[in-house]
Amino acid sequence: MAEEPLHLIVGLGNPGQEYAQTRHNAGFEVVKELLHRHSFADKKASKLAHAYRGSVRGKQVLMIKPLTFMNLSGNAVQHFVSYFKVPLDHLLVVYDDFALPLGRLRMRANGSAGGQNGLKSIIACLGTEAIPRLRIGIGPVPDGWDPADFVLSRFRKDEEKLWNETLTRAADCVESWLERGVEDTASRFNVSTAAENSEPKGPTECHEVP
Repeated sequence: MAEEPLHLIVGLGNPGQEYAQTRHNAGFEVVKELLHRHSFADKKASKLAHAYRGSVRGKQVLMIKPLTFMNLSGNAVQHFVSYFKVPLDHLLVVYDDFALPLGRLRMRANGSAGGQNGLKSIIACLGTEAIPRLRIGIGPVPDGWDPADFVLSRFRKDEEKLWNETLTRAADCVESWLERGVEDTASRFNVSTAAENSEPKGPTECHEVP
């Protein structure tokens, strides 16, 4: 019996202490949470990403945090997808979205980048929009704020409890994806509320940010 292909989980963010725990590093934080929960080997040496290999819910998993900065995330993802021959339905990209309110999660099997520059780079490098992704709400952007400044800000004290709860649910969501796939996980974690019905339906405009 052929061995099941490796699952690749990509948490998007920016490397460097100056970006640590900013809203734009939500994907990095989900990887960190999963590393706390499960037994993973030490990170592998790579110029493109911090990479960790282990087992989650009986699945062989590689998790990476690209070191290419957000706008060039596709370079790292393309390398690991190619090297490990990862089928695209075994790839999950986890990233922040300021169009979603803090506390909301959205999992989808495909779609446009919606202005998120990390996912835009990945789509360009892999040549397809059929990339499973988990969007983590970090918004809304306050009136008068430039979105580029907002995503590089840290969570306020009054947001920290909700952010920690969101981070826990996001890690739960990734574990569910490994066990149940996109559609069933989306039905469990994609909560629709009246407030979210007012979200922009088209692609989100996003300033170029690191």
